[in-house]
Amino acid sequence: MKEPAELGRRVSMHLRIAVGLALSSCFVVAQEPATPPPPPLPPPQLRSREPLVIRAGRLFDPKSGELKKQQIIRIEGMRIIQVGSADQVPIPPGIEVLDLSNATVLPGLIDGHTHVFASGPELDDQMLKESLQYRELEALVNSQRDLYVGFTTLRDLKTLGGMYGDVDLRTAINNGLVQGPRLQVSGRGFQATGGFHPKGYSRDIPLPSMLETIDSPWEARKAVREQLYNGADWIKFYATNDFSFAPDGTMVIPPQFTLQEIQALVEEAHDRGHKVSCHAFGGKGLHNCLVAGVDTVEHAVQLTDDDIQLFKAKGIYLIPTLFHYQIEREHEAKKYGGPTVASVSEPNFRRAVAAGLKIAFGTGVGPFPHGTQTKEFAYMVKFGMSPLQVLRAATMGNAQMMGWDSNIGSLEAGKFADVVAVCGDPLADITELERVKFVMKGGQVVRNDLNSPGAKGCSAH
Repeated sequence: MKEPAELGRRVSMHLRIAVGLALSSCFVVAQEPATPPPPPLPPPQLRSREPLVIRAGRLFDPKSGELKKQQIIRIEGMRIIQVGSADQVPIPPGIEVLDLSNATVLPGLIDGHTHVFASGPELDDQMLKESLQYRELEALVNSQRDLYVGFTTLRDLKTLGGMYGDVDLRTAINNGLVQGPRLQVSGRGFQATGGFHPKGYSRDIPLPSMLETIDSPWEARKAVREQLYNGADWIKFYATNDFSFAPDGTMVIPPQFTLQEIQALVEEAHDRGHKVSCHAFGGKGLHNCLVAGVDTVEHAVQLTDDDIQLFKAKGIYLIPTLFHYQIEREHEAKKYGGPTVASVSEPNFRRAVAAGLKIAFGTGVGPFPHGTQTKEFAYMVKFGMSPLQVLRAATMGNAQMMGWDSNIGSLEAGKFADVVAVCGDPLADITELERVKFVMKGGQVVRNDLNSPGAKGCSAH
């Protein structure tokens, strides 16, 4: 039998060996971390491209208002490096050429009023029954549907209870993690107490809100700071919410915020270099937005002469969202016994056009299906604008409204290669924009129904 001292030495030696082996294995792991497998490659049409050329049969120039014939667009990386006629812009040998010589090529379209976190009219159900993670995935798919029909850029106005998911979506797209349109976002948005809230539930049950609630100028300033800190590009608020109809068919539209609260929102955002969007159907709420100097007014379906003069004097953009009201016309006629938002909107929009207001293109898509909002173009023409005015609004005009006109809105050297194409002439038939055949964002082909295998292409003009 071994002595206790020797046993102790042997046990100690074995322990040191065991501990040494364990530590050695730990160091090996630390020095050689497991490498995650690469993600699957995107479809070929979404990958980064080598330099290429687009041969355009007709090219819409929003600055001149012309359709220029037989144009060449040279692209390197994400940007256009040269645009001009076929006899002015040489095509380098061996470069890839996308032949759109029978099509009309336009700058990527811009929808200035979307809701990618909305997937149908039942907004309360979405907010109360779907997780934030699921809604983020819905928002991604909705934005991709908008991109697929030609909207390479969106201004998205609040997440309807999705918190700052729009900021994360914008970041994921910008970082190349997912494919999607360019985004400017507005985060949570603002309402006053009693505004946007789930209806039909017991008041004894605490319920989430679709917007952040503020009720004083100082609360407004603090909340603007918070939302901008969390990544919002725009400040969006509801100056009006509910409405009813008077016996003569005019709308009765109570205001939500006081003028002082709206002025605080606007001043705080402007002082920090950000713009402000005001949701207002009309009445005192709309008037307060105009007096306070917001940058855009959404809807403005009922306008006074004073409102029109303030729009013009301050250069504020009107975003009409006409198509949405046409969808709701039959339902509202039954609900209100005759008058509808559409019946009020149309004559007032005509007045706005006749007065020369700055009108941007925005659809309010979300309560109705994403990817169907191209019908907005036809209603803007039907109710008073020319096709050229509408095309400018959805390209160069929206780029200016968003402060991005140095990068998007027209097909020029130095700008992003955001390109769409249709077969016909949208200046003669604006509904051509309901049939987009080709979409490119930042030099990446998202959709090509003209050159892909089995595509019919466009007939020669």
